[in-house]
Parts: sequence; C-alpha cells; structure tokens
Amino acid sequence: MKPEILLTTRIYAPAVADLEGEFTVHKLWTARDPDAFIQELPRGVRGVVTTGPAGFSRRQIEALPNLEIIACFGTPHGTVDLGAAKERRVVVTNTPDSIADSVADLAMGLMVAVMRRICESDRFVRAGKWLHGLMAMGRELGGKTCGIIGLGRIGRQIAKRAEAFGMSVRYHGPRPKPDVAYPYDADLERMARASDCLVVACAATPATRGLVNARILEALGAEGFLINVARGPIVEERALVAALRTGRIAGAGLDVFWDEPRVPAELTAMENVVLLPHMGSSTREVREGRRTKLMANLRAHFAGEPVPNPLPGTDEGRRKKDEG
Repeated sequence: MKPEILLTTRIYAPAVADLEGEFTVHKLWTARDPDAFIQELPRGVRGVVTTGPAGFSRRQIEALPNLEIIACFGTPHGTVDLGAAKERRVVVTNTPDSIADSVADLAMGLMVAVMRRICESDRFVRAGKWLHGLMAMGRELGGKTCGIIGLGRIGRQIAKRAEAFGMSVRYHGPRPKPDVAYPYDADLERMARASDCLVVACAATPATRGLVNARILEALGAEGFLINVARGPIVEERALVAALRTGRIAGAGLDVFWDEPRVPAELTAMENVVLLPHMGSSTREVREGRRTKLMANLRAHFAGEPVPNPLPGTDEGRRKKDEG
C-alpha cells in the first residue's frame, strides 16, 4: 500500500506527478474548509508536503496523530512550527538551494523594464499607437545610484549586477558588512534620498514590516524608482500607491505584494508599474532541484533511512523515537 501524505498547496507539476506515483496524495488546497479537511483525513496520513509560504502550524501538526515527516518544497522561514514538530518527534526536511542568482536576475530585469519603459512600450506598439507618434523616453541605468535594502546573498548579487550596468551601489541594513566596500547608510531615509533606484532585498521580519513607508518614498523622490523582490509587507502598499498616483516617485517594479495573489486595482491600472506574480525563484532549474531533493527526503524516510536534508534537531528526534 502506498503511504498517505497531505499536500498543502500547489507545487511544481512534475513534483506533484512524482508524489502521486509513489503516495496516496490528499490535496488540502482543494478543500472549502481546510481545517475540517485535515480533521477528516484518514488516521494513516504519515507525511505532509508543504512550502515555505504555506508552512504547517502546531494546530495542523496536532491534528495528524500519525504524522512522521513534514517535507518542505523550498525552505520554511518560520512557517513550520519546529517546536511542535520536535515535541512530536516529526522529521522536518527542506530542499536547500541558492535562489540568489535567480532573484537578482529578476530584480535587474524589473529595474531595466521600469526605467526603460519596456512593458509600456510593448503595450504602445501592440495598441498601434506608434503609427501616431513616438513613445515617451525611458532612463538609463548607467551613472545612476542603486540603493539596496539588505545586503545578504540576494542583495550582494543585485549589487554585482548593478555595477555591471554602470551603477554605483550603496546599502542599508541593521549593521555594516565588514567585507564589502560599498557605502553603508544606517539611515534609510538618507540612502533613499541619494538613490535613483531603491531595491528591497531584505528579510521580512517584525522590524522590516512597513519599513519602506511614505517618508522613505518621499525621500526617493519624483525621479526615483522602487523595486521589491523581497516580501510585500516590507513596503506600505497604500503609501506606494499614493506615491505612484501623485508622481512622488517615478515608477515601481514589483514581484511581491501585501496580500498575494490579490493586487490592488490601482496598481494594475498604472502604466509606470511592472507587476510580476512572485516569480523570483520560479525557474525550471530551481524547481527541478527542489523536486529531486523533495523526493529524496521522502523516499529515504519511508525506507527507514536518514533523510538527506533535515532541519536541525528534527531528524535526530525522529530516529530516537524509532529506536525507543
């Protein structure tokens, strides 16, 4: 008999096909009432497959009495209750990878698209407007200043690419990085004032929620552009809409939003905004790598072997349970 697992949300289709080939898969996202769906699952459900954004809570863990493994397609950043998993001696695995390059590529793509008005120009040509006049000019990246909020792995790759475009780079974060030469701004407002393009690449934490607010956007100014490839709630969305509508900033390139997948109608109606469906890590290469690691984790666990990619503490606890 195939082991039974719960899949919390849609993931890469070939990975779903792999799961359905080896497991009996219960699909949580198809349920009108997810809580009732979990409560009514067969007691034999032994595994959960989830994602970083979807996570898996203590309440959900406690609703599955025979749960043995939570396998994350990606990496849970605080969205899987590891304390509850440890108490229950449930293995939690991830699919470690580096998305820095793919997200940095997308950040630069957004920067070029909004500053050079690529998407606007595409719509201009398709609408036949070129027959009646010229498209408004865009702006070059070379010679401009790119201010990066968060110089972690992704931020560093964005900086590297921005330099290749002839931009100067400065950064803001909780503290200066001792191993980089870029100018550090402890004051985000000051950096925004000095930047032509402000790129959000930091982690979403209570401290960064709403970090880019009306004051920061005002400092960025009417000639400035905002790029967000981090998380939507880092930017105050109402303040951003107001700044774009009134011309207090020149434009924005957004891969993330406050309440995904719902995007404010005001943003979708604006010409000077490029909108993407949270696709920073959505490349075939990244998804194939996660697919391989996800299946390796599940196969190892259900074969009674140590999983290749445990999160700290959980695999050891499971083995102790098995041995005891």
